[in-house]
Amino acid sequence: MAKAKETKKKVSKDFFNESSMSFIKRYLDNAAPTGHETSGQKIWLDYLKPYIDTHIVDPYGTVVGVINPDAEFKVVIEAHADEISWFVKYITNDGFIHVCRNGGSDHQIAPSMRVNIHTKKGIVRGVFGWPAIHVRTPQNEKKPETETIWIDVNCKNKKEVEALGIEIGTVCTFVDGFEVGNHGYWIARAHDNRMGGVIIAEVARLLKENKKKLPFGLYIVNSVQEEVGLNGATMIAQRLKPNVAICTDVTHDTATPMMNKAAQGEATCGEGPVVCVGPAVHNILRELIVDTAKKNNFKYQLQAVSRFTGTDTDAFAFSNGGVPSALISLPLRYMHTTVETVHKDDVENCIKLMYEVLLKLTPKTNFQYM
Repeated sequence: MAKAKETKKKVSKDFFNESSMSFIKRYLDNAAPTGHETSGQKIWLDYLKPYIDTHIVDPYGTVVGVINPDAEFKVVIEAHADEISWFVKYITNDGFIHVCRNGGSDHQIAPSMRVNIHTKKGIVRGVFGWPAIHVRTPQNEKKPETETIWIDVNCKNKKEVEALGIEIGTVCTFVDGFEVGNHGYWIARAHDNRMGGVIIAEVARLLKENKKKLPFGLYIVNSVQEEVGLNGATMIAQRLKPNVAICTDVTHDTATPMMNKAAQGEATCGEGPVVCVGPAVHNILRELIVDTAKKNNFKYQLQAVSRFTGTDTDAFAFSNGGVPSALISLPLRYMHTTVETVHKDDVENCIKLMYEVLLKLTPKTNFQYM
C-alpha cells in the first residue's frame, strides 16, 4: 500500500448536501438487478440531469450523461449500475421456490434472509427458509448451496405461487437498504457498485457548481450488466469510442478477519481511494492519477492485479483498438453480502480525486509510450 504524505486534508462535514444524501439513500435502497436496472437508472438520471447538457440511453439500458457533446475528444468516467440477485429456477408442487444466481450471489448468506420478488404485479415478499438448529445433526446437516436453499412465500402449492405473479425467471433481491453506521461508515446491500454511480454523479455536480469548463466532451456512464460479464460497458465503449476512460468500482478491504493480504493485497477502508496497477491500466494515466493525489494531499492506496481488473475497465481498455483506461476503486468490506460497508471519507475522496484528474486532462495529454 502506498500513501501520499501523512499531511491529512480535513474532510468537510457538509460535502454531501441534503440533496446528495437524499439521492444516495433512494438510489441505494432501490433494487436494480442485473438485466433489470431501469428503476435505478431513472433515479440516477433524474439526479444527474441538472449537471449535464444531454444524455444517451442505449438499447440495454446503459445511461450516459454528456457534458460538451460536440467536442471531438471524449473522456469517459464510468461505474456500473447493476446488483447481484437471484432468478426463480424451479417451483415445487408444494409451493417452494428454488433459485439460480444472477451474478455472483452468495448462497451461504441466503438462509433466513428476507427477499423481494419482483413480479409484473409488484413486489412479493418471501424468505429463504432453513431447518432449525434443533433438527439438524452431523449426520443429516447439509450446507447452504444453490441446490439446497429455497424461498418460501407462504403458499401451499405451485398454483398459489404462480397466482402471485411469480414465474420462471422472476428476479429476487435481498431486502436490506442503506444505513449510516458508526464512525463514518455507510452500510448497504448494493454499494457494489451503486456507490460508483454516486461518485460519478457527484463529480458532475462539482463541475457544475464550480463552473468548470472542460476542454473535451465528458461522458458520465452508468453501465448495465457488469456482474455477468462487463456486458454494458462492452457495448457502450463501442458506441462512444472514447479517447480516455476512468472507471470506478469497489475492491476488497483486506483488514477484516479471514482476508489474505498476501493473495489480495492491502487495502483498508478510511485510507483513501485504491488506484489499480495492471496490464489493462494505462501507466501514463495511472501516474497522472497518482500525481494528482499527491499534489492535493489525498490519501491513496495501490493495488496490483495479475491479468485483468475484473471490472468494466477491461471492457474500455481493450475496445476500439485500445483506449487509455484507469481504475479508481472504493475499499469495501463484505462484498456481495447485505452488509457491504464503505467509509464516507473514501467516497468523498474518490469524488475529489476523479474531479481533480479531469481538471488536469486535456486533448493534448500524451498517452503514447514511445
